[in-house]
Amino acid sequence: MAMELHLAPPLSNLRLLPSAHRPTASATSVSTPSTSSSSSSSPAGDESALKPRPRLPRQRHPLPRPTPARSPARLPSLCAAIERHAAAGRHADAIDAFRLARACAPFEPLPAATYHALAAAAAALREPGEAAAVAWHMESSGFELDVYACNRVLGMYLACGMLAEARRVFEGMPDRTAVTWGIMMGGMVDRGRPRAALALFRDMWGELGAEAGPRAVVVAVHAAAQAGLVRAGRQLHCCVAKMGALDEGRQYLLCALLDMYSKCGCLDEARQVFDGMTPHQRSVVAWNSMLAAYVLHGRSEEALELYHDMCRSGVGMDQFTFSTMMGVFSRLGLLEHAKQAHAGLIQRGLPLDIVGNTALVDLYCKWGRMEDARNVFERMPRRNLISWNALIAGYGYHGMGDHAIEMFDRLIAEGIALNHVTFLAVLNACRFSGLVDKGKRIFQLMTQNPKTKPRAMHYACVIELFGREGLLDEAYSMVRRAPFTPTANMWGALLTASRIHKNMHLARLAAEQLLAMEPDKINNYLVLLNLYISSGRQDDACKVVEILRRKGLYIGNACSWVTVKKKDHRFFFKDSAHPQNAEIYRRLDTLMKEIKEFGYVAEENELLPDIHPDELNTSKVYHSERLAIAFGLISTSPNTPLRITQSHRLCCDCHKVIKFVTKVSKREIIVRDGSRFHHFKLGRCSCGDYW
Repeated sequence: MAMELHLAPPLSNLRLLPSAHRPTASATSVSTPSTSSSSSSSPAGDESALKPRPRLPRQRHPLPRPTPARSPARLPSLCAAIERHAAAGRHADAIDAFRLARACAPFEPLPAATYHALAAAAAALREPGEAAAVAWHMESSGFELDVYACNRVLGMYLACGMLAEARRVFEGMPDRTAVTWGIMMGGMVDRGRPRAALALFRDMWGELGAEAGPRAVVVAVHAAAQAGLVRAGRQLHCCVAKMGALDEGRQYLLCALLDMYSKCGCLDEARQVFDGMTPHQRSVVAWNSMLAAYVLHGRSEEALELYHDMCRSGVGMDQFTFSTMMGVFSRLGLLEHAKQAHAGLIQRGLPLDIVGNTALVDLYCKWGRMEDARNVFERMPRRNLISWNALIAGYGYHGMGDHAIEMFDRLIAEGIALNHVTFLAVLNACRFSGLVDKGKRIFQLMTQNPKTKPRAMHYACVIELFGREGLLDEAYSMVRRAPFTPTANMWGALLTASRIHKNMHLARLAAEQLLAMEPDKINNYLVLLNLYISSGRQDDACKVVEILRRKGLYIGNACSWVTVKKKDHRFFFKDSAHPQNAEIYRRLDTLMKEIKEFGYVAEENELLPDIHPDELNTSKVYHSERLAIAFGLISTSPNTPLRITQSHRLCCDCHKVIKFVTKVSKREIIVRDGSRFHHFKLGRCSCGDYW
């Protein structure tokens, strides 16, 4: 039997009725018979019979938001709320209350204190729209602006970056005080327009003269410092002298002048300003400014000397002092000074900021104190990418490549964007630890990100990584496949690999390229000279020596030093100037006998960095690093690690000697040579005999 279908009309023809005109239950029941009749026309129990169409969900129309009734009676409470929120730093809440106040009484002027609070809130939020709304309400309500109110509006506009509006307010003010000029100049400096600020100061000086006030001069000095205009700074210094402000002992003005001379590169004039201060004027800010000036221009020794003067002066140091000096200690490698400063910081209950903590991590890494470095790192309340890079690089330098990669993976997991320094640090870690597969993976990761395309320094790391494992073909292929002209570092890495594995053909190729790029760098000649000597090619070695003489290049005296009881002790080859000279040589002779009993055999056929080619037959026993180690052994307790710093690359024979010394003496010895760190312990070195 044919079944007739009664389909519902399409949805597009449906009309939603308002709730007041919806059909009643009786009206709905009219359609029931037709539905039931069509249902009855189908066979009993037929599963395919059409069911009633489900009712469409009701659409709820959003209720209109109630508009606040205009009630000026609420205005005082809203004004009080605005002032309360602004005073508590809840600037967004203050602006919300202002919107309600405008709705209650659009053209009713608010109290002056409320407008001042609103200007401060808009300035703090840096919202130009809110600033414009506040200014428009002040104008449309007929509020009379005095000089103080104009200054607040001016500051609000400048904070929001509305320089044109600020200039219009400034030009329209009938009376401008020194404070007005200072606000306008300060806004220009904050917005990176120091020359405009100096032009304003010139106009102000012509209008007010010496009545300009020292605080406006301070703003002008900051502008000169930002622009690097030392001539303008000197003129401002003269203005200060004419005003007599220097005689009044205004510390902030003197510190501003000191900072200006420092940023303009005139350290001598900055020091003159500092030396001209009385002891009362030399606050911690003045000391910090002078310390920062020395550090900014890389004069770490003078910063250290000034720090000692500061300690003797009795001035209370603050967080900035220690943070600045941590960088100095790290640069000079002064571990004991850093430990004392860190202890003093803890005693004073001062937290070290992120810069100081990072410098401390870097310093501990430089001296092989990796546990201390990790502890400082983990306790840092905040870390930036530089902090991560310092720790990863430290692990790499000391042959702890697995720890470096662990920190690298953790850094990626935290979602911090990596930079080229991060990749360089972790690739160095792979290079120093011989992690070829992991190094390949990380290098491939770099190439996949357009923002971190490998540079020449990254290629040099991978070349040396391949060379370390004897993969000279892959190393040479990296040089040839580089998307730029190979650099001296890349050829140098290939030359080092060729020297270690005694591949004369590749070494000669790398040396020719390297000497063409750096014809006056003596280290390149030394590597080639050592290669010829070690392979028995004396004629080629003599040719290299002749080139050195013809060019006037010579091997300078190498120097090693060890710090004992906070004092540096320096040694040269066959040095005899130390007060404990006899005792040092006796200890070294005894030490050489002991390590020979353990199986030490001297390396032959190597040009050593301490001596000249003519002195190859001279005894190698008295190298500077060996003298430093002997002195350290007789001057420290048996369990104290020795830390040696030297200006040259560690020679192969001394490297072997130090490994045997750590076996005999049961001491840890950390050597920082011209190429890397060597962490010796129980007869092994972190470099894996590749450096």
